[in-house]
Amino acid sequence: MILPKKQLPLNESLFGFGAFLLEHIGTPISMDDLWEYYKNSYDTQKYPVKFSFDQFIMTLDYLYIIGAIKENERGLLCYEAA
Repeated sequence: MILPKKQLPLNESLFGFGAFLLEHIGTPISMDDLWEYYKNSYDTQKYPVKFSFDQFIMTLDYLYIIGAIKENERGLLCYEAA
């Protein structure tokens, strides 16, 4: 479920979902706003796969563990390199 496989397309994996979320973390954003962005993207069919809030949190955990995101001094998510 984390990584794509022969039977699991990239957009259905947490790896692919993380890439989708990273596209929107170009500027610092709250976790609530990022969740709303995903829900709106799913509702408007910009992202075709439905993920639960738990899977959203697991994806953010994964991105944090690999050093892709961090929490800034204001408590917003941002790129680790930024």
